[in-house]
Amino acid sequence: MAIPPDRRECAVPLVVIPCLDEARHIEAVTRQMHDAALRFGGTVVIVDGGSTDGGRAIAARLADTLETVQLLDNPARRQGAAVNAAVAAFWPGHTHLIRVDAHSRYAHDFLDVLLEDAAETGAASVVVGMVSAGAGVFQRLNAATQNSRIGNGGSKHRRRGAGEFVDHGHHALMEIAAFRALGGYDPDFTHNEDAELDHRLRGAGHRIWLTGRTEITYFPRAGLAPLARQYFNFGRGRAANLLKHRARPRLRQAAVIAVAPMLLCAYLAPLAFVLSLPAIAWGAVTLAGGVALAVKRGSALLALSGPVALVMHLCWSMGFWMRVTGLGARTTA
Repeated sequence: MAIPPDRRECAVPLVVIPCLDEARHIEAVTRQMHDAALRFGGTVVIVDGGSTDGGRAIAARLADTLETVQLLDNPARRQGAAVNAAVAAFWPGHTHLIRVDAHSRYAHDFLDVLLEDAAETGAASVVVGMVSAGAGVFQRLNAATQNSRIGNGGSKHRRRGAGEFVDHGHHALMEIAAFRALGGYDPDFTHNEDAELDHRLRGAGHRIWLTGRTEITYFPRAGLAPLARQYFNFGRGRAANLLKHRARPRLRQAAVIAVAPMLLCAYLAPLAFVLSLPAIAWGAVTLAGGVALAVKRGSALLALSGPVALVMHLCWSMGFWMRVTGLGARTTA
């Protein structure tokens, strides 16, 4: 049950930080969440998936020195499994799960806003918008592409809005009672586990609120090959979700699903040129979108966001069809 506004002070957050090889980011985000958790009498749990970059040693030191911080190991290495393990171990005495990504940046009042919105709206889940940012050339380019319509298809949770009830968003807060009643994340999912849980959450009669008062800054992959692998897994995870719940894809998802079949049809162009037209139109629109972004931002580099978006679309579509056809039946990365 949601916390009424006059009982917001009774909210006790359980902040869970799944991480794997996040030595560069884990200390800063943990210290920030520790300070926030102190105000509410909450707990911060770092769940390490077997880091080999020194991140686990940093997490262990933080757990030894910061009073709210705990450390768990995550042999399954999956984010959903990490959150499930933390909730199973530490849920007593906590009212709300706060999921935090190690490689992201958060506003100083992030927890305050989430808990206030949960109390005011009665939503079982408060999700946030996500804006990408980067430091190097490739990371900035990938971030700009993900922030643009050619990269995100106009998804509501890829930008900050005015606040509204939605079907899905980037996970931030969830009532622990609802999370546990639904069995948590599906442990078989490595990607798209949040959307899968949102499907079950709505089916159980709960509401999801997309806050317009805060957002997270996400740091995307810094190269094209890692980005391609990530989007392949995104597509595979989305297919697994749709198959599990026998659901239909949204229009913007259907457009990306069609990319791989369009390219296959284009190979038959010598027999019938018309079969290549859908692929030509997709390529032209996406590349034009990159040029438009470059003109709008006044940066010639951003013209390359068109080719980057083509890679994202194709890899997502390939991952989707690999899962649907059974060639990629496993949802592991």
